[in-house]
Amino acid sequence: MTEYIIEPPVQPSIAVADSAARFPVRRIFCVGRNYAAHAREMGKDPDRDPPFFFTKPADAVVDDGVEIPYPSCTGNFHYEAELVVAMGSTASRVSEEEALDHVWGYAIGNDLTRRDLQLEAREKGRPWDTGKAFDHSAPVGPVHPVSSVGHLSEGAIQLHLNGELKQSGDLNELIWSIPEMIRILSELYVLEPGDLIMTGTPAGVGPMQAGDTCVVSIAGLGELTTRIEA
Repeated sequence: MTEYIIEPPVQPSIAVADSAARFPVRRIFCVGRNYAAHAREMGKDPDRDPPFFFTKPADAVVDDGVEIPYPSCTGNFHYEAELVVAMGSTASRVSEEEALDHVWGYAIGNDLTRRDLQLEAREKGRPWDTGKAFDHSAPVGPVHPVSSVGHLSEGAIQLHLNGELKQSGDLNELIWSIPEMIRILSELYVLEPGDLIMTGTPAGVGPMQAGDTCVVSIAGLGELTTRIEA
């Protein structure tokens, strides 16, 4: 038995739909500006240049229904509704035709963002880590296995803040499809079981305040609710 100098961290995980089992999270990859309308609202032209990626720590995941604190060092805390892909097998330099064979399931995610810190870093040509990769920044709902829901390529994705519709789009509006994203990521990294891919957000991102309730829904996957501490 291995002896550690300090207590090893608990394995981050997310719920599995209709199961007491948990899905272990290894890494979280995020795709930037993958809906044309969102790219425009962020002041960028939507195009088919190679997509870019950033990451969040695995322990940033938060279960459905959990109340989280308003994060430190920001005055512009944003929601971003996203479809999450959960990888179930190793994928290294796979083709688009093979890509979906490595997907275990799909979940609803919310790419929480300290927008002021992100934009400051972007304008200075610095990494986005402080704006994207902070504690509690990745609420993710139960993952639904492909065997139950199939592969998702279309369907409504919406976000309501305190009951008001803020984001509304369709998964078929992704600039880069899920097979394309997996192919490109698998060239940059060896994707492994437990890796999550947050696939981008539609237009309509905006701020949340202490006491707000944010609900993301995706057709076939249900809802993800996140509350901000008052």
